Amino acid sequence: MFSAETYQNRRAVLQSNVAGGILLFLGNIENPVNFEHNPYYFRQDSTFLYYFGIQEPKIAAIIDIDENKTIIFGDELSIDDIVWMGRQETLKEKSLKAGVKETLPYAELAQYVLKAQTSGRKVHYLPPYQPSNKILLTDLLGIKIAELQPSVEMIKAVVKQRSVKEAQEIVQIEEAVNVSNEMHLLAMRMARPGVKEYEIANAIQYLAANKECQMSYPPIVTINGGILHNHYRLNTLKEGDLFLNDSGAETAMGYAGDLTRTFPVSKTFSTKQKEMYEIVLNSFNNAHNLLKPGVKFKDIYLKASEYLVEGLVDLGLMKGNPEEAVKNNAHTLFFQCGLGHMMGLDVHDMEDLGEQYIGYTEEEPKDTKTFGLKSLRLGKALESGYVVTVEPGIYMIPELIDIWQAENKNAEFINYDKVNEYRNFGGVRVEDDFLITNDGYRLLGNGLITTVDEIENYRAEHLY
Repeated sequence: MFSAETYQNRRAVLQSNVAGGILLFLGNIENPVNFEHNPYYFRQDSTFLYYFGIQEPKIAAIIDIDENKTIIFGDELSIDDIVWMGRQETLKEKSLKAGVKETLPYAELAQYVLKAQTSGRKVHYLPPYQPSNKILLTDLLGIKIAELQPSVEMIKAVVKQRSVKEAQEIVQIEEAVNVSNEMHLLAMRMARPGVKEYEIANAIQYLAANKECQMSYPPIVTINGGILHNHYRLNTLKEGDLFLNDSGAETAMGYAGDLTRTFPVSKTFSTKQKEMYEIVLNSFNNAHNLLKPGVKFKDIYLKASEYLVEGLVDLGLMKGNPEEAVKNNAHTLFFQCGLGHMMGLDVHDMEDLGEQYIGYTEEEPKDTKTFGLKSLRLGKALESGYVVTVEPGIYMIPELIDIWQAENKNAEFINYDKVNEYRNFGGVRVEDDFLITNDGYRLLGNGLITTVDEIENYRAEHLY
């Protein structure tokens, strides 16, 4: 945990940004795998962590704005719990570390909420994503799940606060990024013909665990990089394959790293692989150089797409003016997803609160219909203190190529004959994590090798 003052200050800021009523925070529960006492790995709700820092299931908290007090609701260990789990730090002790002096039994939460409702006070709550919390809210508020209406005022206040990272949060994120760097270098040392994808996935997760970290998301380790979120890991690596590793560590305090590298299973990139990789790397370098306060991330996405088109024109897969091609959405045959996202306590930071609040503004809402743009999680102007990923890519998806070609879609920009020579190419992505500073940006972590020469030389040194 951070200091008690940290959590007290965060709550004070939040309280000042909401007009009145009570702010209700629901922690997560342990979810059973196949029976009650065999649960999945427990992960606390990130907003609860941000304001209270307590990693414990089945607790809740209320910030009572009108009465200016904060209460944590939960139950201390029973003697049965102690028999099975041993003496542990009490909830009261944990609450004091979060700067909260008052704790009440979990059963009293309903009574407190009912009293607030009865007196006509607003009960603010965030969008629930765990089914158990959806059900709990219906019980607490006396409404149906379909009638739940999270507080937009509270969402906006939380997003405003959590978006700008404190210095101590950056320390945590860089710790996660540096462990992620080690994971990626390990993958580069392991990848060779005959190795299974799952062997690499297991090894990088083992490394993270030895650094007291979890994974910030299920790792994507695959020779089929054209599948954007490919979690199939049973393929055997072979000569000529291109290997994509998208993985990141999460610190014990919940802060994430998120990196991607693509490299050959063979000693060196083939000509096609090298050409494609350098197109993506050029887009990546030019895109992150545009990062600074006041610049809209959507505009950086469009420029990154133009750089991809320029390279694809040089290879003969596309033609015409790159800017016009992007305006006509022709680039999305190859770049179907967004350029990046916010990152922090969640790898897609605060995504549970709604992308319309995290990545966009009411004045410029998200385009939810246009292919490509609908997958852009972040579009609004950047601010100092934001942490973002930049991750352009090229993905060859045979099914998508066939659909577009049958429609002769964007034929003025796409050379389908040439594209079909690459239909089984797979995919390339390069991704790093950046802090927006007052005058630009800073790469987070110690840095991870990126260029063709760096990757080939590293693998030659450690493999051949």
